[in-house]
Amino acid sequence: MPRFAVPVLLLACCAGSAAEAQVTIDVAKITCEQFRNYAITDPNNIAIWLSGYYNAKRNNTVIDVQAFKESLEKVKDYCITRPNLTVMQAAKEAVIDKAK
Repeated sequence: MPRFAVPVLLLACCAGSAAEAQVTIDVAKITCEQFRNYAITDPNNIAIWLSGYYNAKRNNTVIDVQAFKESLEKVKDYCITRPNLTVMQAAKEAVIDKAK
């Protein structure tokens, strides 16, 4: 095996590990614009996290799938005219506060 093959293989292994590095996101800072434009991730992923967050605050372990879908659409619609609002604030105003 050529002398340079081992360093190249080691470098390739390290590069593969770096590509799998964990990325963290502060959901509290995601704006409506980022949410609607898939800038961070698919909005459904964020919505699932938000649903878990707000349901955990209420000790609720039950999910109504249809209500979840409706809430997601409400947040998306609410965000249309409020691109600089955080998605957490939009969810609170469009869904949480309206349910009270």
